[in-house]
Amino acid sequence: MPAEPEIAPVVDAAHAESFDTAEEYSAAIERIRAAATAYYAGTDLAMDDATYDALLARVTATEQARPDWVAADSPTAVVAAGGGVGGDVEHSTPMLSLDNAFDEEELRAWAARLDRVLGRPAAGYTVEPKIDGMAIAARYVDGRLTQVATRGDGRAGEDVTVQARSVAGLPAELTRPVTVEVRGEVFMTDDDFAKANDLRTGHGGQPFANPRNAAAGTLRAQDRAYLAPLSFLAYAVHDLPGGEGLTHSAAMAAIAELGVSTTGGSAAGMAVCTTVDELVEAIARLGAQRATLGFDIDGVVIKADAPADRDAAGSSSKAPRWAIAYKFPADTRTSRLTAIEVQVGRTGVITPVAVIEPVQVGGVVVTSATLHNFDDLVRRDVRVGDTVFVRRAGEVIPEITGAKLDERPEGSEPFAAPSQCPRCGGEIDRSQKRWRCAQGRACGATESLAYFAARDSMDIEGLGDKVIRALVAAGMVTDPADLFDLDVEAVAQLERLGRTSATKLIANIEGSKRQPLSRVLTGLGVRMTGRSMSRRLARHFGSMEALCAATVEQLQEVEAVGPERAATIAAELADLAPVIAKLAERGINMIEPGVTPYAERAAAPVDGDPSAPGKRLPLQKEDGSPMTVVVTGSVPGLTRNEGNEAVERLGGKSSGSVSKRTDLVVAGDGAGSKAAKAEELGVRILPSDRFAALLAAHDAGEEPDLDSF
Repeated sequence: MPAEPEIAPVVDAAHAESFDTAEEYSAAIERIRAAATAYYAGTDLAMDDATYDALLARVTATEQARPDWVAADSPTAVVAAGGGVGGDVEHSTPMLSLDNAFDEEELRAWAARLDRVLGRPAAGYTVEPKIDGMAIAARYVDGRLTQVATRGDGRAGEDVTVQARSVAGLPAELTRPVTVEVRGEVFMTDDDFAKANDLRTGHGGQPFANPRNAAAGTLRAQDRAYLAPLSFLAYAVHDLPGGEGLTHSAAMAAIAELGVSTTGGSAAGMAVCTTVDELVEAIARLGAQRATLGFDIDGVVIKADAPADRDAAGSSSKAPRWAIAYKFPADTRTSRLTAIEVQVGRTGVITPVAVIEPVQVGGVVVTSATLHNFDDLVRRDVRVGDTVFVRRAGEVIPEITGAKLDERPEGSEPFAAPSQCPRCGGEIDRSQKRWRCAQGRACGATESLAYFAARDSMDIEGLGDKVIRALVAAGMVTDPADLFDLDVEAVAQLERLGRTSATKLIANIEGSKRQPLSRVLTGLGVRMTGRSMSRRLARHFGSMEALCAATVEQLQEVEAVGPERAATIAAELADLAPVIAKLAERGINMIEPGVTPYAERAAAPVDGDPSAPGKRLPLQKEDGSPMTVVVTGSVPGLTRNEGNEAVERLGGKSSGSVSKRTDLVVAGDGAGSKAAKAEELGVRILPSDRFAALLAAHDAGEEPDLDSF
């Protein structure tokens, strides 16, 4: 496994390295051509999008540095990178490619070039989703669909009229008897992709690698025994009666009135912008929607809206100058599968999880991905050592969609599914797609209850491993909420636990109900959280109700919570909902003390500490941001974890190391190198007894000032 996670490849020629030799340049062109041929033919992917873009960028950089090497059929100068599969149907006008932009700087440079070509600012732009499907041209005569052709090599394509007649969004007959040509993308929605793979594997085939290949392969297939669902969205129209002088946005609206589905009418919609700043905002909005659209987009397409601007800008041999594709970070990459682990969830669900070499997918470094279930794993025949396709689209949590079978290592073995529960050794219920330990929540109850009762969680003294095992064995508890139903009489019957011990234990369990929300969260053991993250979540949302209602986007407002972690937390909280509800019914505190409810802050946001608007806590700076505080040595009456909790309760941010960015060091007995480093750097040091006094004053309802201590 690499020491460092793979970073996103460079995809723009301005920052790409040129090839050192003409032979390397020529070999890269051949790789691009082979990949493009596979892509446009709809066969298995030969290369993921990010790698393709990076390789093309290096070819472009090489041609700029060594123009004498430029090949006549370079992918930088021909439509579809020279990889399109031609056909017998000649297009009325070429179906050109689009130039790409990968960041705001490149987008603004394109807009400036367009203004220079026009000799004035462009009249306006449209922003549409860039559908990751197969481009087609559909011809209607007197309102009836007569011919559908693939993009092919840009000049001519294959006739797929018969296969296209069942495509949703491409009606067999328009609402008016007009003769017109529409162009757009045939694609698969996320739901239809799942159905297509069920159909394909049910007929003995290998699963599709991704929705794009599924759509292209299905559209071009002529002798399949099954019909997989497809959809269509139009992005252009030619020869529209009465369409002379219409803007692009108006022309697409006219096509929609004829009954054709368009990109503007999709879940993503179309934005019409007048400035580049508005373009940037529209792209950001669409990017934020990407995971919720229900179909794949790999970017947005920006076009000049006015026909006069398009006519004046014209086109090169490869692409129009009045349009550009803004590419999002690739949502499908390849990586090596290093292991398949089997995990058992709290409810006993048993799932296979792929461990992969780190790779950046959709702007996030991914090290593991879901394999859904064991039936799906068998269907896809994914094996350790395979080069696999990793996808983050529709779902934020990444998934493995297939393997590159031609690169499979010799001697690889199919995955052997477990014959018994990996955690408890019990039987497995295989009656549904999601396998489950026959013991359900009782499987692993001992471990989860011990974690819930631990000192850094609910701190239930007397509830040790032996007692927990006895309670589970007696069938008295299966989840944390069951602890609060125990009574002295029942517990006293357990071996080696008399009435006196039982009374103390029940009192300690009852007393734990007053623990803050952060402790409850820690005890529940939400995946991808720990003590620190639980405290951050509790301080941010204030209540369990607000936390459980938070969207994936709202969870990302919390420091150090990215898309993958947010999605995992949301899924975990949904899974824990029954236990959380039981805990609430039994009177367990679900509020973080001293935090203003999230809904109130959202309704009336203020500067400063989000948890206590209108006043500054002792460990907050003047602008309301938290001080970075390191606690070293012992603090009277507090464990190390409780010391860190206290820092956050006082408005600070706990840290484990001292640096120039540290604002305060709390030093107690046993403080060593951290205190010395603080002195060396001139960082303020607060004796631990004064810190304890500061905390006591705050907890007593006073409003202490740090300088007073």
